Amino acid sequence: MAENTDTNTDTNTDADAENEEEPAGAGGRAYGDIRIGSVRGGAVGIGDHNYIVNVRAESSVARDPAYERLLEAIRQLGADLARLVESPEVSALADELSEAEDEIRRTGAAAPGRLARLRAVLQDASASIGMLASGVALGQAVGALLGG
Repeated sequence: MAENTDTNTDTNTDADAENEEEPAGAGGRAYGDIRIGSVRGGAVGIGDHNYIVNVRAESSVARDPAYERLLEAIRQLGADLARLVESPEVSALADELSEAEDEIRRTGAAAPGRLARLRAVLQDASASIGMLASGVALGQAVGALLGG
């Protein structure tokens, strides 16, 4: 019977030890040494085949009840516009609704200039949206905020 006289059976080098896979969560080189300290206002995806959706949280800005009604009317009319045949007037109204909604969500109000533009595009699109109750509701909400 032959006897094994090789006493050094450990052939790993330092480089081999660095490349050994470590268990999940260990943060070794096999996983790219990814460490994230903190993330604010963004999203992070690590690894293959990620699908990231970054949604802004609803602002905690306190809103006047009149602006809450306006925001609801904007959302309703926006949903109704998606069902209409697209025209330049409807597109302009949809864009202005989106901008007004964003401003109200960020600041809690809409500037008088924004309200005036909203009223103007509502009038321009009146032939297309005249039959929509949501268009009437938005016109009333804007009128109440503009004083007439």
